[in-house]
Amino acid sequence: MYEHDILIIGAGLAGLRAAVEGVRNGMNVGVISKVHPVRSHSNAAQGGINAPLTDRGDDWEDHAYDTIKGSDFLADQDAVEIMSREAGESVIELERMGVIFSRGDDGKLGTRRFGGQKIARTFFVGAITGSAILHVLFEQSIKYGLNVYEEWFVTKLLIEEGKCCGVIALDIKTGELYVIRAKSVIIAAGGAGRVFEPSTNAIICTGDGLALAWQAGAAVMDMEMIQYHPTTLAGTGILMSEAARGEGAYLLNSDGDRFMEKYAPEYMELASRDVVSRSEQTEINEGRGIDGNVLLDLRHLGRKYIESRLGYLQEVGVEFMGIDLAEQPIPIRPGMHYIMGGIKTDVNGATSVDGLYAAGECANVSVHGANRLGANSLLDTVVFGRRAADHATNYVKNIKHVNLDASYLENEKKRLQSIIDRKNGERPAIVRNEMANSMTLGIGVFRNQKTMEKAINDISGIRDRVKNISIDRKGAVFNTDLIFALELEFMTDVAWSIVHSAISRKESRGAHFRTDITTRDDKNWLKHILVSKDNESKNGVKVETLPVNITKWEPVERQY
Repeated sequence: MYEHDILIIGAGLAGLRAAVEGVRNGMNVGVISKVHPVRSHSNAAQGGINAPLTDRGDDWEDHAYDTIKGSDFLADQDAVEIMSREAGESVIELERMGVIFSRGDDGKLGTRRFGGQKIARTFFVGAITGSAILHVLFEQSIKYGLNVYEEWFVTKLLIEEGKCCGVIALDIKTGELYVIRAKSVIIAAGGAGRVFEPSTNAIICTGDGLALAWQAGAAVMDMEMIQYHPTTLAGTGILMSEAARGEGAYLLNSDGDRFMEKYAPEYMELASRDVVSRSEQTEINEGRGIDGNVLLDLRHLGRKYIESRLGYLQEVGVEFMGIDLAEQPIPIRPGMHYIMGGIKTDVNGATSVDGLYAAGECANVSVHGANRLGANSLLDTVVFGRRAADHATNYVKNIKHVNLDASYLENEKKRLQSIIDRKNGERPAIVRNEMANSMTLGIGVFRNQKTMEKAINDISGIRDRVKNISIDRKGAVFNTDLIFALELEFMTDVAWSIVHSAISRKESRGAHFRTDITTRDDKNWLKHILVSKDNESKNGVKVETLPVNITKWEPVERQY
C-alpha cells in the first residue's frame, strides 16, 4: 500500500503548482496522472496569463472588475479579489522559476491585450504559454524529488466517516489495482471537453476528476456554463488562439465585413468570448458565413509580425489548411473549449467533503462565473493550486491515516473485471460519439427548453447503454480499451450534471444563452446552481441554488 500526506490527481498546471507548494511545506506529496505530466492538457494553453502589475499603471481592482463583468456578474467577487490581488506575485514567481516570458524592446516583460479587457495585461510566451509554464513546473517537481505515479488511472475516491482518505488507482502499465492512502486529496484533473464534439480539448479531457467528486458526494456548481471559443479551425477544431485577435486580427463574414462592429462596437473582436461566439454563430445562421464558418484575417499585420509573434498559428494554418496567414484569411467557427462550472470549492479549494480539495478547470472557486476571460484560466490554476496545497497542509497536520478495509480493493477489482468479461455489447467509441454530439446539439452556443429536454432524454438513454458496453481487449497490460470504457462512465456522469443544471436556469446569462428566454434575470437568477448525486430521487440528481457573493460591484447591463 502506498501513502501520502497529500495526493494530487492530475499533473497539469494546477496539480504541479499544488505539488510544488506541498513539498515546500514539508509534506509527503504524491501526484497521480493518466499521462506523462508534460502531456497534460495545460500544455495546449496558448495565449497567456493575466496579471495586473502596478508598475505598468495597472491595478488589481481593474482586473477584478473586468473579470466580474466578463462573468456576467455570476463570479463570486471575494474569490475574484483574491485571484486579482495575488496575480502579479504569482506571475513574477513563475518568471523567477524559469518561465521565459516574451519581452519588449525595453527588456521588460511583454504584454498583449485579451478579450473583455481594455488594458494589455496578458503575459505570454509566444503562443505556447501553457507549455512553457508546464515544463518549468515539471522541472521544479524534479528538483524537489516529487513522487509521480505516471500513467496511473484513478477509478474511485475512498471516503470513510465522511472524510476523503485516499484513492483506488490502476497502474495502466501493469493492469494492477492499488490503494493509495492519503490524509487529503486534491483533484486537479482538468476539464471535460470531450463530453462535447467537436472540442478544442485533448482526447484525455474526459471529466474524470469531476465525476470522481460527484460519485463521492461533492456538489458541482454552474455546470451549464460551457465556453465556446470563438476561433477554432474549420474541420479540425484546433484552437486558433485569442492571441491572434489580441495582436489585431479581424473577423470577417462572407461579405468581407468586420461584423463585430455591429455586436460590440467598442471592443470589436476583443469582446468577451461568449459575445464573440454568439455573434459569429448569428452571422453563420443568417447566411453570412462561408460553409458554416467565418474568417479570421491577419493579412494586414504583415508576414514578419505574424511569424515573430504568432508563428505557431502560421504553422497550423499551413499544415492543416494549406493557408498562409500572411496571404489569405482562414476559416474558423465557435468550438467547445472550457467548462466554467466544476467541483464547488471555497477560496482555499476545500469541497463539501472533508479532506477533499479541487483546483484548476475541474474546480469552481467561482472566479469565471458565466464566462471566463481569456488568460484567466492559467492564473486560476497557479493561484488556487497553491492555495489548495497550503490549506491541505494545515488540514493534514491533525489527521491520521485511516485503516482501510480490504473489501474496497476487492470490490473494485470485481467491477473492472466485469467490464472486461462482458461480451457482445456496444463499443465505447460509438456510445461516446453519440453522447458528445447530443450534448453539442442540446447545450450549444444557443439552447432552449426543447433542445435541453432532448439532451436529457438522450443522455438518460446513453447512461443505460453504458452499463452494457463491452471491450475487445482482455489483457492487463496497457488495456486502453478498459480506460476508454471507464472514461465513458465518468463522462456520462458529467453530462448528466450539465443537462440538469442547464435546464434549471430560466434566463440567459453569459455562455448560457436561451433563445426562448433571451434576457438576464438578476431578480430571480443572480445565483449559482448546485447539483449533486442523489440516489433517492427519480433522476439521481439534487438541484439547489446558492447566492452569488457580491462585495463592491453591483450587477449592471454588460456592454462591449
